[in-house]
Amino acid sequence: MPARKTLIDDTRPVLGIDIGGSGIKGALVDTASGELLSERIRLATPEGARPEDVAEVVADLVRKLNYSGPIGCGFPAVVLNGIVMTAANVHETWVGKDINQLLGAATGQPVYALNDADAAGMAEMRFGVGRLQSKGVIIMLTIGTGIGSAIFVDGKLVPNTEFGHMEIRGKDAEKRASDAARKRKDLSWKEWAERFSEFLNRLEWLFWPDLFILGGGISKETDKYLHYLKVRTKIVPAELENQAGIVGAALYAAAQVHLD
Repeated sequence: MPARKTLIDDTRPVLGIDIGGSGIKGALVDTASGELLSERIRLATPEGARPEDVAEVVADLVRKLNYSGPIGCGFPAVVLNGIVMTAANVHETWVGKDINQLLGAATGQPVYALNDADAAGMAEMRFGVGRLQSKGVIIMLTIGTGIGSAIFVDGKLVPNTEFGHMEIRGKDAEKRASDAARKRKDLSWKEWAERFSEFLNRLEWLFWPDLFILGGGISKETDKYLHYLKVRTKIVPAELENQAGIVGAALYAAAQVHLD
C-alpha cells in the first residue's frame, strides 16, 4: 500500500521505529520536545531478518501501541526514496524492496523510512549534543551490530553515508570495530578502542570533523573506553543514547507528512 497523504497535528504523538540487527524498537514521540510519550517496546528481530518477517514484527509493535497515523522507520541500509539499496545486516532480499510500501501494507498506516543512523543523527542534532554546535562538520556514529554513520555539514544532513563499510586492513570497518565484533572476538575495552581509534583516524583524515558523536547501546558505556581512544577530534556520547533512532524516525515522518 503506498504511503497516503495525511495531515498531522504538531501536538499529536508520532510513532518512531528503529529496526536493528537484533531488535525492533518503537515508541510514541513528542516531535516538538523529543520526549517519548509511551513505553519503549522492543521486539526481537526475526532470525534472518527477511522482509516479510520483519514487516510482521513491525505490525505487531504497532498493534501493541494501538497506534494509527504516520510512522517513521529507521532501517540499517541505504534507503533512496523508500527503496532499500543495501543489505549488510539484514536479508539480501531487501535490496530493491519498497520498504514504505511493504511496511505500509503490513500496518495499514503510511510509513516513511530512512537510514537508521541518519535518523539517530537527526535526533541528536535537534535535541541532543548536536544542538549546541550548528557549524562545521559533525559525524554521528551508531555502534552496535554494525557501525552506522551520519554526517552533518553546518547542520545539514548528507544522507546515506555508510562509513562502517569503509575498508580497513582488508575488511569492512564494522567487521573489526563494531560492538558485535568486540563481543565476538572477546576483546577487552582497550583492545577494542585501538581498533575503533584506527577507524576514527581514517575518518579524521578524510573529513577533518569538528565533533564525533557516539551513539547506539555502547554510548552508555563510554567510561569504559573513551579514555583509550586516540584521536584529534572531540568525542561526546549521544545524549539520547539508543533512543535517538526512535526519536529521529518520528521527526522524519512528521517532516515528510508536512512536505506531502
